[in-house]
Amino acid sequence: MGTDHIHQPVLLAEVLEGLHIRPDGVYVDGTFGRGGHAGAILAELGPKGRLLAMDRDPEAVQSAERQFGGDPRFEIEQGAFTMLSHLVTQRQLKGQVNGMLLDLGVSSPQLDDPLRGFSFSDDGPLDMRMDPGTGISASQWLAEASEQDLSEVLFGFGEERYARRIARAIVRVRNEAPLRTTRQLAELIAASVPVRDQHKHPATRSFQAIRIFINRELEELQSVLGQVPDVMARQGRLAVISFHSLEDRIVKRFIRHEYRGEPPPPGLPVAGGEHAPRLRPVGKAIRPGHEELASNPRARSAVLRIAERLQ
Repeated sequence: MGTDHIHQPVLLAEVLEGLHIRPDGVYVDGTFGRGGHAGAILAELGPKGRLLAMDRDPEAVQSAERQFGGDPRFEIEQGAFTMLSHLVTQRQLKGQVNGMLLDLGVSSPQLDDPLRGFSFSDDGPLDMRMDPGTGISASQWLAEASEQDLSEVLFGFGEERYARRIARAIVRVRNEAPLRTTRQLAELIAASVPVRDQHKHPATRSFQAIRIFINRELEELQSVLGQVPDVMARQGRLAVISFHSLEDRIVKRFIRHEYRGEPPPPGLPVAGGEHAPRLRPVGKAIRPGHEELASNPRARSAVLRIAERLQ
């Protein structure tokens, strides 16, 4: 608690370019983390600019207050980014946001702290909550979930092909003793998987799936995306960094739907002029270059998508 871990913001230059920052603009960072992107945005803002940040993690909020608490252009709220519409409306900024950033997934400081329970690399309590003060921990859920629910989460959120085998092993082991640590779970999964990827720990997909489920990450992503068009100013920009295909698919489909509308059922004629697009995609998906990957291997799966408010 209280220590700011070293954190490299992913695709920083690309995010700043994509947001097309105006010195007097209003910006929202929905995932403060340790402030790498936020600090760079503030550096682009003039004295009349404004940055509203959010983060579920109380340690991230403490970090924000230490770094930028004295800056009158900056404020942070603890909570999920689904608070977006409420916070913007509360500040009478609806329709005035010039840019919003969502840097999805778990941050490096969370992964690097064994006490948070996100990583299988170091032993720690099996927690995985973005906000340790709310909801149930991974350990609690693993103790209570049915074998079918376990299997569905591992397959649906982790695309784990051995989901049933792992779920069966979890139920068998927990009947003898509760699963309380990350090492216990990682070793159980490793023993359950008959074939291993050469460059990936066998617990990678399962840990990802459990974390996503515990924190309701995909549901919250869909919720906040639905709020974005209403809070954005005309020509405002949305920048979203995803780290796995499930997130990126949601973002890609959302932008496409906002731009093109609902596709008609097969075989029916298209009625033109009915859809008024609110967002348009800006360029193609952006991935880290060789130089960034060499200095920050954790960026390897990052995908950045940009969209712009049209009306």
